[in-house]
Amino acid sequence: MPRLMGVDIPGKKHSRFALRYIHGIGPKRADDVLAACKIDPAKKADDLTQDEIHAITTFIQDHYRVEGDLRREVSQNIRRLIQIGSYRGLRHKKGLPVRGQRTKTNAKTRKGNRKASSAAIRGAAPKK
Repeated sequence: MPRLMGVDIPGKKHSRFALRYIHGIGPKRADDVLAACKIDPAKKADDLTQDEIHAITTFIQDHYRVEGDLRREVSQNIRRLIQIGSYRGLRHKKGLPVRGQRTKTNAKTRKGNRKASSAAIRGAAPKK
């Protein structure tokens, strides 16, 4: 199981799919990295040599922001939006959808399960 950028990537998968386990590397970037390093995308991650692993690591460090740096940048951007009091920052702060989705229904992921009100509980009870 090779280790790239502080992440153990699965050795039994093709390198083009194994690279996606690094936060900030998706399908397009994985293919771009392998093309730039002249590595066969179908090669298993366990079969990569130390030189190939080093080439991939240096290319990613030089061209992309990944893992901890990317997570830090995203969280700083959210903190900045909250601090300046923008609409998006307020939505982040309240835990509501940020990009204009409806909230009357279908916002369970951001809002979480709400505790049922006593009126709803009474209404659901069987009537005598």
